[in-house]
Amino acid sequence: MGKDITLPCGDGFINIRVGAIIMNDGKLLMVGNRLRPEYLYSVGGRIKFGETAEEAVIREVFEETGVRLEVDRLGFVHENYFYGDCAEKLGRLVYEISFFFYMKVPEGFAPGCNSLTDDAAEEYLCWISPDDPIRYYPEFFREELSKPSGGVKYFITDERGRL
Repeated sequence: MGKDITLPCGDGFINIRVGAIIMNDGKLLMVGNRLRPEYLYSVGGRIKFGETAEEAVIREVFEETGVRLEVDRLGFVHENYFYGDCAEKLGRLVYEISFFFYMKVPEGFAPGCNSLTDDAAEEYLCWISPDDPIRYYPEFFREELSKPSGGVKYFITDERGRL
């Protein structure tokens, strides 16, 4: 399989990413890390060149939870401009396109985590309620997962004006 689809572009980067929506008993499975404990983020990661978004989300879920889940359906497409907070991308603009998939969660699902961030921070898994006051990304999950629809929704987040 190819390399992660993250490309330098001018002074910034372009990422193509997948995220998993893993819900069980009204709780959402998220990831955190010890370097940036102030927020959580979706299970997932960058698509590797040569794989489809569905193949990527299945691989990423397996890498981050140790369990191979099946895709239920595509839920969201997200265009996101933000400033990087890991060493390689620190303070640099990132344009990211993400595909978020609802995953089928089997009875007795028991995830474990032994993955690392780009800058080698140990990650951990955390079950939260969508309305939990902790900061997590993507932010639209907070409202959208409390009233899911059957279709695919499209979101844009643009933090370019915050610096």
